[in-house]
Amino acid sequence: MFKKRKLEKAYIRFVTENHTNLYRFSYSYMKNQQDALDVVQESIRKGLSSLHTLEDESVMKSWMYRIVINTSIDSIRKRKKVIMMEAEDIEFHLPNATDEYTNIDLKKAIEALPHSYRSIIMLRFFEDMKIEEIANVLEENVNTIKTRLYKALKLLKIELEE
Repeated sequence: MFKKRKLEKAYIRFVTENHTNLYRFSYSYMKNQQDALDVVQESIRKGLSSLHTLEDESVMKSWMYRIVINTSIDSIRKRKKVIMMEAEDIEFHLPNATDEYTNIDLKKAIEALPHSYRSIIMLRFFEDMKIEEIANVLEENVNTIKTRLYKALKLLKIELEE
């Protein structure tokens, strides 16, 4: 009983301290503020209800990010991949809008990556996770993560050079 209570407190502390990071990561999948908030809320609920499956609090971070990934993917599948556009994106696509040609920025280049590469980039550089933690979150081999990371960086370099 003591272990369960300690784990609950650790979970509450983790969610309180990392809710912004969880939102930002969810947003990288959902591309919509409200959907990302919904995913984070649902992920927190799922995490709380399955807290009993967590063996050790030292893996809570990777465990929780895995829940966010799965919840994001489930939400995308439910929406049948219909992505809502933000107001600034709509304005960009309006006819008679003036075109401004600027260099493609990093955000758009990352969004253009396939999910498997984008997740690794987001976790590595925006969530500051180590390769081993990313492998744990994505349930992949460490060498696979390294290969995908280098491939993603190469794709980003090509995209940003064009």
